[in-house]
Amino acid sequence: MGGSSSKLERALVDIPEGEHYFGLENFGNTCYANSVLQMLYFCEPFRNALIFWAEHAPDEETSEESMLTCLAALFQQISHHKKKHGVVAPKRLIGRLRRDNELFRSYMHQDAHEFLNFMLNDMAETLERTEKERRKRGQPGSGYPLSGGGHASAAGLQPRKSPLRGQSSAATQNGFAHQIGESPSAGSPSTVAAGQNGWSRNSMGSSHDPMSPTHDQPSSSGRRTAAGRAGADATSSRQGLAAPAGHPPEAAKVASPLQPPDAIKTWVQELFQGRLVSETRCLQCETVTCREEAFFDLGLDIEQNSSITSCLRKFSSTETLNAEDKFFCDACSGLQEAQKRFKIKVLPPVLCLHLKRFKYIEQYDRMRKLMFRVVFPFELKLCNTVEDCPDADATYDLIGVVVHVGSGPNHGHYISYVRSHNKWLLFDDETVEVMDEATVRTAFGSTHEFSSNMDHGYILLYQQQGLL
Repeated sequence: MGGSSSKLERALVDIPEGEHYFGLENFGNTCYANSVLQMLYFCEPFRNALIFWAEHAPDEETSEESMLTCLAALFQQISHHKKKHGVVAPKRLIGRLRRDNELFRSYMHQDAHEFLNFMLNDMAETLERTEKERRKRGQPGSGYPLSGGGHASAAGLQPRKSPLRGQSSAATQNGFAHQIGESPSAGSPSTVAAGQNGWSRNSMGSSHDPMSPTHDQPSSSGRRTAAGRAGADATSSRQGLAAPAGHPPEAAKVASPLQPPDAIKTWVQELFQGRLVSETRCLQCETVTCREEAFFDLGLDIEQNSSITSCLRKFSSTETLNAEDKFFCDACSGLQEAQKRFKIKVLPPVLCLHLKRFKYIEQYDRMRKLMFRVVFPFELKLCNTVEDCPDADATYDLIGVVVHVGSGPNHGHYISYVRSHNKWLLFDDETVEVMDEATVRTAFGSTHEFSSNMDHGYILLYQQQGLL
């Protein structure tokens, strides 16, 4: 242990003084949480915003324990620690997680994407709820959203004299000088699943992912998903048709109105939330029905020897709705064959991609891990945006990868690779090691489906260049 510790110290000698690298204690198969927490911690805009909120929010907003306050306390503990590296125990956060969501109460293998999904939605809901309470009391806005410039004084706030309960360090020096473009909010969205597999369609033609309940109707397990609050047709597989000849864009039917201008958009949403637009064209009358929906991450179907770019193209390819999947056309007042696809209308500053490596195989009546090789770039430009998408030419840097190690969905291990100050690091529960870029590439997977390499990229986190 001493040898590996000194090796880490030597590798981090040129890292800025204020950065810290701590492993996280495992409380019985909690690697799914540890891997995601490390990825989020090294997403600096998120870390800075969370600590800023914790150290400037009024006491009445932080006194009640929640996933948000527990995560803020953990990040404070790490960022203000006297040591540069070591191990901390996220005991309080894991305890809160198990109390709030029965899905994570057992000590069995859990899913890292389910955890990330729950965390982002829960934090956004907590912030939205406190903002509504502020408005009811006639108090000024929180001032936390990144578009507010990050200055506590803008909302009449003063820095907290002491950190959140359980912490012992001073307030952060991190601020937010950047501006993020406004976009219509859809509340607290979740996953938008992509691809044909796994979709069912009801008699009214609205899509639904059977593996993920909608955000507005969380299941008993607490899982939420794609549609957010954006309309009944929110979760299909792809998107974006242009209006057919003879049907100008202004004639397209807008099926999902935008939220009012006073709708609350939290800083969690400002960072992670993007927007999709779907256009469904009835093949009988050629009416185009348009809907918008929000997302926190994009779920991508994968194939052997593919790439993220090809997965994104497939995400936005045209899907024909026929047979049992027919679309209910209001103009025709009945079920009709239709074509549908998705495109991205608003890019989030931090883009999360979920590779759908676990698939239900009907023949075996069980879930199976897809061991496919999927190449993910270290720099990414999206190819499936609408023509008028703001920042359509934005370039994203890969900053984190959650890796699933193992042969199946019900067992295995999660680790994370994170990029910090131009160095890649491996976080494996309590273990922290510096790694090279070539090792990150091993998470692409093997060119052969049956291989001894069991490390596969599962969640990818990209950050827009120039965000900080």
